[in-house]
Amino acid sequence: MEKLEVITIKNNSALEMTISNFGATVIGLKVKNAKGEIYDVAAGLKEASNYLEAPYSNVKLFLGSSIGRYAGRISGGEFAIDDVVYKIENQNGVHLHGGENGFFKKFWSVKKVADDFVILSYKSKHLEEGYPGNLDVEVLFQLTQENEVKITYKATTDLATPVNLTSHVYFNLNGKGSVLDHELQINSDFHLDVDSQLIPTGKLNSSKGTAFDRNEKSKIKREDFNGYDDTFVFNEKQLKGTLSSSESSINMDIFSNQPAMVVYTPEEFPVLPFSNESQYDRFPAICFEPQNFPDAPNKKHFPNSILRANETYLNEMVFAFTFK
Repeated sequence: MEKLEVITIKNNSALEMTISNFGATVIGLKVKNAKGEIYDVAAGLKEASNYLEAPYSNVKLFLGSSIGRYAGRISGGEFAIDDVVYKIENQNGVHLHGGENGFFKKFWSVKKVADDFVILSYKSKHLEEGYPGNLDVEVLFQLTQENEVKITYKATTDLATPVNLTSHVYFNLNGKGSVLDHELQINSDFHLDVDSQLIPTGKLNSSKGTAFDRNEKSKIKREDFNGYDDTFVFNEKQLKGTLSSSESSINMDIFSNQPAMVVYTPEEFPVLPFSNESQYDRFPAICFEPQNFPDAPNKKHFPNSILRANETYLNEMVFAFTFK
């Protein structure tokens, strides 16, 4: 039986993060604002063990989890590399977030722990969920003295394989209620066109003048907002996005080395043993998943998603906190 481990890291000022080795999952992120008030801004369950059992095990929420081997959707239940076709786990032709038993359901090894960082690792064996190659994965969770949360994924393989790792933390800067009054800004001019199964068609849509145009900071609950489960393609600006709340006076800037970010706003959370006693309202949180394009293994004109044997995959994301 694999062992459940829980690690808490903190910096010297405003941040404290709790991570479970089951799914390399962020189960809490406490942020202290300028007034000294503490908000848990990452939606999580009361106990680390809650993630292993029903009701949570019956829902697909990926709450705070690390996602792999491929985040997002892959079409057709397969992909080809160098003319070899690999069949992958799928539901009605759609493969989601690495499959039924993706990295979010695996026990990771705790490799290194310090006061302000932890490194977890996982070895994904050849043909796990249908993916070729033995993939060695590491994730670093780090809290800097500048009040940044740094999450860095690295991976190497012994055989060419698609890789797209990300973190699936649901943010609510008030720790409760709704994010509709949060202010959001994303530096993106295009989003991916998708079909009825949310599979990218291969086309980029201009976001100008649409619900996907978030270049100007505004409340999430604009007239044209009815929820996101969409891929925003980043533009060249260094800052990728910002989320802020006037209620908690917490501001979060997002930085990434990836080409895009999936933004997901569930309309409601399922009934689960949340650590805040489920004090959530409609649109309880927003999930930022910096990553490559979904379905890139089957769309040759999308950014390359294939990691080769002599390469290192790297996804670096930073959530930087400031206080008004």
